[in-house]
Amino acid sequence: MNIIERAEQGQSFLVADDGQFLGKLSLNQYDSESISNNYGSYGSQYASTSIKNQYSSYGSQYSSLSPYNQYTSTPPIIYLSGRKYGYLTKNKYKSGVTLDPDNLSNWMRSNNLNY
Repeated sequence: MNIIERAEQGQSFLVADDGQFLGKLSLNQYDSESISNNYGSYGSQYASTSIKNQYSSYGSQYSSLSPYNQYTSTPPIIYLSGRKYGYLTKNKYKSGVTLDPDNLSNWMRSNNLNY
C-alpha cells in the first residue's frame, strides 16, 4: 500500500523525507507494520527501515533522514488520521509542528493510537 492510499484510509504513520514508509503510529506491538512491534520492519532496533535502529539512515543521529539528528532539515513526516500533522525531530529550530522522538509513545497514547 502506498502513502496516498494510507492517507486516504485515515491511517496514522511516519514517512521519511525520501518517501520511505517508516511504520504505522500504533501502540499495537503485534501489528507487523507498527513502530511498537520490536520484531517488525519498523520497530526493531535491527531493521533498516526503523527509527529505532541507531545505525540506519532513519535512526542514526548523523543521518539527515533521522528524527534523532538535531540539525536535520529533512526529518520524518508525521501523518495523523491521514493528514500531515508535523515532523518527528530533535531539531528545536525546525519550523512547523514538531514532536521529539523521545516523546512519541506518550503522544501516541494521548492520541489513542492503540489499534
